[in-house]
Amino acid sequence: MKRRQFFKNAGLFGLGSIILNPLDTIASPQKEQLFSNKTPKNIIFLVSDGMSNGTLTMADMYKREVYGKGTNWLNLYRENKVRRGLMDMASASSLVTDSAAASSSWGGGHRIKNGRINVGNDNEFYTPIWKKFKNAGKKAGCVTTVPITHATPAGFLANSKSRKDQAGIAETYLSEGYDVLMGGGHEYFCAEDRKDGKNMYAAFANKGYDVIKTRQEMFRLANNKPILGVFSKDGLPYTLDQNNSAELQNNIPTLAEMTKTAIDHMKGHHNGFVLQVEGGKVDWAAHANCVGGLVYDQIAFDEAVGVALDFADSNGETLVVITTDHGNSNPGLLYGNEANENFLNLKNFKQTNEWILNGFDADFNVKQVIERIEYANGFAISREDAVEILSYYNGLEKSDDGLYNYNHLPYKLLSDIQKKHTNVGWIGDNHSADYVELAMYGPGSNGLLPFIKNTDLHWYLLKVAGVKA
Repeated sequence: MKRRQFFKNAGLFGLGSIILNPLDTIASPQKEQLFSNKTPKNIIFLVSDGMSNGTLTMADMYKREVYGKGTNWLNLYRENKVRRGLMDMASASSLVTDSAAASSSWGGGHRIKNGRINVGNDNEFYTPIWKKFKNAGKKAGCVTTVPITHATPAGFLANSKSRKDQAGIAETYLSEGYDVLMGGGHEYFCAEDRKDGKNMYAAFANKGYDVIKTRQEMFRLANNKPILGVFSKDGLPYTLDQNNSAELQNNIPTLAEMTKTAIDHMKGHHNGFVLQVEGGKVDWAAHANCVGGLVYDQIAFDEAVGVALDFADSNGETLVVITTDHGNSNPGLLYGNEANENFLNLKNFKQTNEWILNGFDADFNVKQVIERIEYANGFAISREDAVEILSYYNGLEKSDDGLYNYNHLPYKLLSDIQKKHTNVGWIGDNHSADYVELAMYGPGSNGLLPFIKNTDLHWYLLKVAGVKA
């Protein structure tokens, strides 16, 4: 079922309305005999950025309770279709990695300091993995829900001494000639927004790229030119906000739609392709302690997983890798007499905490605060909670684009208020040092060990694909 239809129908189901057949949990035989001794022609590497185990769990529980079937990712576990392990994601500078060092450990095969992209302690440059595959004759691309120049895609595509140099990373993409680049990040390609005034859109077009900026333009692609798709100034909208905006749905593609477009664009290449898919807004929602943003974006990521698995099943030559780069804020459904009912209040969520909090200012009154949150979340908060929220807005000034400074908004307070109605709690608002889930499906998956170091994955993918290190 398509994502928008799924969320539209979600309200039709209540807790306990779906009775699962206990026989559904019996594992089917492992498909290893189908994959043994086969070399993958294609690799699809999916990353739910900042996904704690609690995020994976809650998305699956939500889908099971509301729709009657769990996520594509965990259904692979239930059906015993994958090799599964844990991965140590520490960086060279900390047990707690950032996304740049995490992606670089996969992309360059070395642990580096947080904040860098495939650049070592002595400023040595490590060749990014998708460049190695390009040199071997494959097509290569990345799609994401955050800027395409952000840390996770950049770790597979570029070298940079600072993840913050997204304008420079955009230039690297141009010089390397990657085949599919889709996500956000308009400010790093637009001449008016770049400090150097370079028109990167024109530069990509002059190099033969189809430059697209809307969902409809993406669907109209009809040739084999490389693709640059930039659909928003910064990150793409949260799934929850997009689901409730006809304009956003019309103009901004989903991660699953971008994934399918990228696969369709590259699948005919005689040497195969490699594709990274990132659910980047999962991480952003975790930083904001936004349970609605988190669960709905994790489910949107899982729909991209479904697209990849469908292609892998039909193709027979594709290795699918599913993982995350680190935990973030470690959310979870907490014990309580009404935990089940409260958790399913997420069915009534229409907007994210970002949408809620950026809609207030110091001129709002208590009644307006209560009404806005009730519209967005489906429940009424207390007068005392509304007064406390308003207290944060005294003296705050909005930026030119009408948004407040992210760090000054009362995200933690709002999440604490929501906890009373969802039973979802958080340990903080930043990355955690979790060992992360790693799953592999398809040819090349048989050699995955139960526990690996992050850099091992780089060398593993090259080996199983027969690509020179």
